[in-house]
Amino acid sequence: MRRLEVAILVIVILSFSISFYFYPTMPEMVASHWNARGEVDGYMPKLAALFLIPFVISGLALFLLIVPKIDPLKENIEQFRNYYDGFVVLFLCYMLFIHIQLILWNIGIRVSPNTTFPLLFGILFIYIGFLLENAKRNWFVGIRTPWTLSSGRVWEKTHKIGGKLFKLAGIASFTGFFFQDYALYFILIPVFAVAIYSFVYSYFEYQREMKGNIVED
Repeated sequence: MRRLEVAILVIVILSFSISFYFYPTMPEMVASHWNARGEVDGYMPKLAALFLIPFVISGLALFLLIVPKIDPLKENIEQFRNYYDGFVVLFLCYMLFIHIQLILWNIGIRVSPNTTFPLLFGILFIYIGFLLENAKRNWFVGIRTPWTLSSGRVWEKTHKIGGKLFKLAGIASFTGFFFQDYALYFILIPVFAVAIYSFVYSYFEYQREMKGNIVED
């Protein structure tokens, strides 16, 4: 069993174990959703609330394990496999942390998501930046536009700049920790801006390549 598979198994077992352990102490209706100001605005029955995220983690883990095996360009994924595996573990840990925070809130340890989410997303975005900078062309991982998928050169250029911008988005997300009433905006606005810029950049870079009569398979 590979180290990634062991790490995933530990995260999945831990998520279910935590749910079973806290189930008897949880209220029948569990706070499960918070608004942009960090205030509870949604509830779920405790059975659904306690086991939804563990099942989501399990499904995501299975999908992310399969991706490198089914991608038509799987040999390219192998070239940045360490970064990919690190992302899988980090993302599942992020989901596990959300699960733990939900449980803690409902047993009286009430740390606002507006305190933790800017830090969690900041770490995730910065790592995604490193992942993008090292990602080779494939069908599942990265900035997949018609133009990056059509040109190795456009893929490389888009991912280099996209990786740097995602790191900046991570730093912007950290800033939300100090402005918690607006934390959601410090998370969402930078990452949406990066996504839009990367999409547009890949288009214009591809057009520039075509005008220069440079064609790559």
